Amino acid sequence: MSGWQAFWLGLVEGITEFLPVSSTGHLLMVQRWMGIPEGEAANAFAICIQAGAILAVLMLYPRRLLQVGQGALGQSPAGRSLLVALAVAFLPAAVIGLVFDDAIEAILFGPWPIIVAWFVGGVALLLWGSRLRPDLPGKVELEFISPRMAIWIGLAQCVAMWPGTSRSLMTIVAGVLVGLSLQAAVEFSFILGLLTLGAATAFKLLGHADLLMETYSASSLAIGLVTAWISAAIAVKWMVAYLQKRGLAVFGVWRVTGAIVAAGLLLSGLL
Repeated sequence: MSGWQAFWLGLVEGITEFLPVSSTGHLLMVQRWMGIPEGEAANAFAICIQAGAILAVLMLYPRRLLQVGQGALGQSPAGRSLLVALAVAFLPAAVIGLVFDDAIEAILFGPWPIIVAWFVGGVALLLWGSRLRPDLPGKVELEFISPRMAIWIGLAQCVAMWPGTSRSLMTIVAGVLVGLSLQAAVEFSFILGLLTLGAATAFKLLGHADLLMETYSASSLAIGLVTAWISAAIAVKWMVAYLQKRGLAVFGVWRVTGAIVAAGLLLSGLL
């Protein structure tokens, strides 16, 4: 893998990781377009550069993460509630990921499953995304999230193991549906992503570190990580500002357009 290929993969990862458009789907398509051979090494590379996006969220939400840390030490009731909610929401994906990781990669890590997921999710956002607005009345802020809310968000996150679905999409929509404000749902999705993406990255590194280093250079990994970090920080700040005034419908256009373009390229043999 060249430095430029690693740069583009890191850029795509950072921009799409926390937007409701599916970073995994975009990465797999871009890898295919650039001629990077499919396989465990390529999948592991795509997952491991998520560490850059994790670093971006760590830097953008220091106060909330400090609150969680204080909750763990018994110094903040709100932080403790959020910590419990994060643990509850993380558990379903942790269990299902450990049990079905190989089967998911074997069956779903391909272009057509991604295109289907992009299209279905995009149509859903076009139909209902405008209803997920920041001014919805009677919604709960993050300090008051309950374990019951969290378990539904966690179960929704499991659906996003289908590449192209988008972890952010499922957790944000589920958060709003269980009663969180849009801003609270977005913030919870981002912080939950720290746990989920961190665990996925660590799992892949433990099982595929030797394969990664044999297939790709350390410099390629470093370029991908740094690029993902910078681009994710920009994308997260933009999304938070955008959603303060608008809903999620624009991401439906993104997903449907991507699905149609990718399907056309595949059918024409250009992808």
